[in-house]
Amino acid sequence: MPLPAPLASFVESWHPEPVTDKDLLPPVPAAALSNLLDLPGTAAESGDPLPPLWQWLYFLQWAPQQGLGPDGHLRDARNLPPIPDRRRMFAGGRCEITEPLRLGDPAERTSSLAAVTPKHGRSGELLVITERQEFRQHGRLCVVEEQDIVYRSGDGNAPRHPATLDFSAVPEAEGAWQLRLRPAETLLFRFSALTANAHRIHYDTPYARDVEGYPRLVVHGPLLALLMLELARRNAPERQVRSLSYRLHRPAFVGEHLLADGTPTEGQARLHVATYREARHATAQVTFA
Repeated sequence: MPLPAPLASFVESWHPEPVTDKDLLPPVPAAALSNLLDLPGTAAESGDPLPPLWQWLYFLQWAPQQGLGPDGHLRDARNLPPIPDRRRMFAGGRCEITEPLRLGDPAERTSSLAAVTPKHGRSGELLVITERQEFRQHGRLCVVEEQDIVYRSGDGNAPRHPATLDFSAVPEAEGAWQLRLRPAETLLFRFSALTANAHRIHYDTPYARDVEGYPRLVVHGPLLALLMLELARRNAPERQVRSLSYRLHRPAFVGEHLLADGTPTEGQARLHVATYREARHATAQVTFA
């Protein structure tokens, strides 16, 4: 039986062109996320700066239903690698903010493929796709974001996850900033809708358990990143975030007690998300202007 072709061979001639989208940045999505996080009021109104990473609520692509694959992701898109039986994991990213985007002002986003990096991990051969996004308002470059997405092909040696979870256990705080959350199914469903994310691991329990091997629904990686950034927004509202980087290490699951924990230092802050199982499900570092 012949060995499967290396994943890198499928993308040797894959060079998608950049694409530019436009959005009016209306205040309704920001108000919806504010309600999702149980904020006392909206985090930003028309004319206000958009909090870091809240651009994920905008420039959304709603594909026809027939364009979705078995996992809920798109079958084909400009920056999806042409490899067989794709399995997708959001790994992390970086963001540079020259000036915040402002709600209610038309904006442009130019998306391009920044890098394709073959790797070998615990689950076998992987491709790390880095997508670069440049956001402009009034002709000025405001925000540059890069996202790292990990793809593997087929089931392979899927990562192992705990078979049972303790939903009463609460992680202990470490830093000066804390934010606790116990995500329910409805929260994951609403966040999926806000970000046009149809990945079934976030709302389809039988699929998450029987096909991808998770014990329960998976908390969105972007939601973990936003929780970490909430620490800075709530505890240092007068400080503008100039740059940030984050990594997603281990999945967290619906019903678990999450703790977003932060330690401010001179001009920076170190952030992480913990459960009773793991001290570092996600980590981030923020640099203030």
